[in-house]
Amino acid sequence: MAAAKDPWLLTPGPLTTSAATKEAMLHDWGSRDAQFIETNARVLRRLLDIAGAAETHVCVPLQGSGTFTVEAALGTLIPPRDGKKDGKALVLINGAYGKRIARILDYAGRSHISLETPEDTPPDLNDLEAALKSDTAITHVVAVYCETTSGILNPIEDIARITAENQRRLIIDAMSAFGALPFDASAIAFDGMMASSNKCLEGVPGMGLAILRRAALEQCQGNAHALSLDLYDQWTAMEKNGQWRFTPPTHVINAFDKALDQFDAEGGAEGRHARYAGNCKILVDGMRGLGFETLLADEVQAPIIVTFKMPADEKFDFQVFYDALGCRGYVIYPGKLTVAPSFRIGCIGQLGASEMQGALKAITDVMKEMGVESGKS
Repeated sequence: MAAAKDPWLLTPGPLTTSAATKEAMLHDWGSRDAQFIETNARVLRRLLDIAGAAETHVCVPLQGSGTFTVEAALGTLIPPRDGKKDGKALVLINGAYGKRIARILDYAGRSHISLETPEDTPPDLNDLEAALKSDTAITHVVAVYCETTSGILNPIEDIARITAENQRRLIIDAMSAFGALPFDASAIAFDGMMASSNKCLEGVPGMGLAILRRAALEQCQGNAHALSLDLYDQWTAMEKNGQWRFTPPTHVINAFDKALDQFDAEGGAEGRHARYAGNCKILVDGMRGLGFETLLADEVQAPIIVTFKMPADEKFDFQVFYDALGCRGYVIYPGKLTVAPSFRIGCIGQLGASEMQGALKAITDVMKEMGVESGKS
């Protein structure tokens, strides 16, 4: 567990990490050292195994935040419309991260259209089917598995089925899902899935990962719009000598290897999901007991991060609330919604029942201190 002086991060990332994960960074490694190259290869193999994708896909890492990897995967897998390959994406949007995908495609000069639903509403599967049937130019569907704008769980298996039935290719932003929500390449047909080291796998920030269908990636030479974001080039270079093209985040990778040991010891994705689901239940039950209202219905709430509506009480000031919780050792997250004023509390990272109960006690104390009688919106 974290040292007492560290706050508990009830956020979507970076997250509270274990002492063992932190300690794994207390050494230096050369990027060409045999020990580091083997650690890197082991991490990539383990990630493929978690996705059930070792036979069909490859894992390509990239320096930076998860958004770097999302941009890299989109630019590598979706070709420009140049009269040769002519890619076009259909982006399913119900939050800020879907909108960010559309913005990335604009920057990269990729043709795309969007299907957008409100932030508390999953994509309409009938609309997806209709769009694919009516626009034969669409080559790829891009979807967010867990949209952390709200914490909504999108129906990724249904999206994958409809995409495959219509002979299109699926790219999944699984940043806040991979490692805790069900994901198996044998059940979900996809060409690309993007995640990062510092979400449900509980590593530290600084590395993204793309799990890409080998047969699709082999056709992607020359697609990328930037050298540093070219996952085809990153993959082919690493296949030759096991080395990164440019300076790798050595400390992040060694910490990630240690975090994956803990992931395995917890029972993999099922064990992690169970702990996060327990955290989520404690949080939601406790907050509702204080009068707070969740944005989402329970059936579409992922156990990753929960959005709460702002209290109607005029005495409630979010910045005061946020700062007072921080002083008590709990860091939460502002809201990112357009549909309603809100704030978010995460359920992931090295947190368990005692930390969630501690956060609820701190929230109760702060509300009393502020003179707020109820969280009702």
